[in-house]
Amino acid sequence: MTKANKKVIQSGKGVHERVIDASLHLFTQQGYFNTSVPDIVKASNCSTGSIYHHFKDKEGIANALYESLLHRMNAVLGEIEQQFPTSKQRCRAVIELLFQLTETEPDVMEFIIYAKHKEFLPGNNPICSSRPFQKMREFITEGIANGELEPIDDMVAAASIYGGALRLIVLRLDGVIEHSLMDKLDDVWKCAWRSVAA
Repeated sequence: MTKANKKVIQSGKGVHERVIDASLHLFTQQGYFNTSVPDIVKASNCSTGSIYHHFKDKEGIANALYESLLHRMNAVLGEIEQQFPTSKQRCRAVIELLFQLTETEPDVMEFIIYAKHKEFLPGNNPICSSRPFQKMREFITEGIANGELEPIDDMVAAASIYGGALRLIVLRLDGVIEHSLMDKLDDVWKCAWRSVAA
């Protein structure tokens, strides 16, 4: 972590936020198992005692990070649901959200996509079974029910709508795609929607 990044994490944030931010960065850059509590202490500029007081242990930190990201995603998907009345609009907004996160907060997307959560959080549901991902599928199910989408299996429809976008996100995170995914949003959406539209 650069000194500039460390200063950003430290400025104006409490222990909980600083530890979560530092852990997100460390877990995505070097992996959960290669990150130690002393690494988190150094990156967050928080004492060991305050970290153990707030989180108990490293698994507690990972769990808090996981829950924080899911809560945030769920809140944004709730806003999308309120803002847009149709399945078509909601699904496009989801892809736009995922692309924006990839561009502005790649650590978040790397943690969501690459982290093997079951290895270090065995008590949690797989991330694809979490509430935000269920909500994304509900947008599809509602579209099938109201005739916007072909009457096909909702998992197949969800894979058709979101799968291509998720693959491009992986390519962007891996550095294969060098330019912003936002430049590809319209084309990705056209292909995704055509594959399932009624």
